[in-house]
Amino acid sequence: MSNETKQNVFNALMADMSHGSEQWRARYDAAFPDDLPVIPQAVGEYIKKANACGKLSIIDPLWHVGDTLSAMGESGLGDRARWVLHHSDDFARAWVLGVWRVEETGEIVKLEAEK
Repeated sequence: MSNETKQNVFNALMADMSHGSEQWRARYDAAFPDDLPVIPQAVGEYIKKANACGKLSIIDPLWHVGDTLSAMGESGLGDRARWVLHHSDDFARAWVLGVWRVEETGEIVKLEAEK
């Protein structure tokens, strides 16, 4: 996959119709979908660290949120855990896809495959 969305590729194609269609098809196929999950940078850093160590699962932050909610209520959650609690669908999509847009900067982040 590349670091551009389908819309980016479409816009470039419309701007420059002189290239062969195979080049555009390959570029379009490699582009990210337009509806990437948008997550805070801190949540993205957690996903990157969890992916790098390979020991955490998507359930780990959710268990932590559940334990803290039972013990202290929502006010006891940190900002990252509170965001995960309220945006669990976006968190899960970012985790599964391995790609997301950073809320603060608009940057597209893609997890690197293990070497």
